[in-house]
Amino acid sequence: MSQQAICGSQVKSAASRVQRLLVRVQPDLSDMKEWCGQGTNQELSDVLNELWKLDVNRMKPGKDYKINLQGKAGFVSEGSNNARDSARAPLFSYVNENKLKSVDTYAHFINLLDNYEMSTGVAEQVTKEELQENNLFLDAILKTEVMKCAHRYLVRKGRAQSDPAQFKRQLYDIWFKLYRRDKSGGEDSCGFEHVFVGETKHGKEIMGLHNWVQFYHQEKHNHVDYKGYKARNNKDTPDEDDHVLNLQFSWNGLVKPVGSCFIGVSPEFEVALFTIVFLLSDERVTNVKVKVDEYLLEIVVYRFGYSIGTSYPKMISSNNRDF
Repeated sequence: MSQQAICGSQVKSAASRVQRLLVRVQPDLSDMKEWCGQGTNQELSDVLNELWKLDVNRMKPGKDYKINLQGKAGFVSEGSNNARDSARAPLFSYVNENKLKSVDTYAHFINLLDNYEMSTGVAEQVTKEELQENNLFLDAILKTEVMKCAHRYLVRKGRAQSDPAQFKRQLYDIWFKLYRRDKSGGEDSCGFEHVFVGETKHGKEIMGLHNWVQFYHQEKHNHVDYKGYKARNNKDTPDEDDHVLNLQFSWNGLVKPVGSCFIGVSPEFEVALFTIVFLLSDERVTNVKVKVDEYLLEIVVYRFGYSIGTSYPKMISSNNRDF
């Protein structure tokens, strides 16, 4: 065989190997498109719907809690703390406090809400009691079927160890490990504080506070003033039965022009959902579109090293209204 023929054969063989490789990686490229927001991520939607079905501690609208949506909030320019109040009454007109106190995961969750300094730049001082409260909360949610399902899925995807103790340590680092959000000070923040408790940037701007239980508690003590719901059109205009809400509010005099949170869901559901999205992506910012129950949502997760920087849902549309 001539040298030219040998070279031609080698080129064809190499091209064939490349073609086979391209075929093998094609599903991964498809998955990446979904993670980049170009369509609904079906696999993730299936997993989250399983968690939704398992969330027996989710509050029932109209029975366990009632919300009063009132008017649509107006535009607030960046840096302004002046907002037209389109809601004279509080968002929550009723919450079953007995259920909040009697369900372990809610009770342990509420114990964590007063453990943090509000402003960034002020280093957190974690006491032994607070460390114990963090661990009791993780122990409580890890007993739920929601978190067990999330753990099994993450093990299957190679993103978590099967040992529950190792998974708990992983969750601790994701949610409770302190880091410096403000570079000028000490360790002043963590994922749990930002997402579920809320904090302020030098006392001048609201950051985080994406949790309905904290919102209710702050509203009850007159620290939060609900200004109205946020919506672009009839697709994301909310109603009183919705479990996701885009809203505007003030907190201790500072205005958050647009916020968003689940309503009525359990702490374990939110921790499971955001942990899954966080661990399945290595991007600094992940935006993924999912269909959960009747809601088309965008889940947003920001990474801060090996911890969550922020995470929240955004309602895109709901099936219970005409599109």
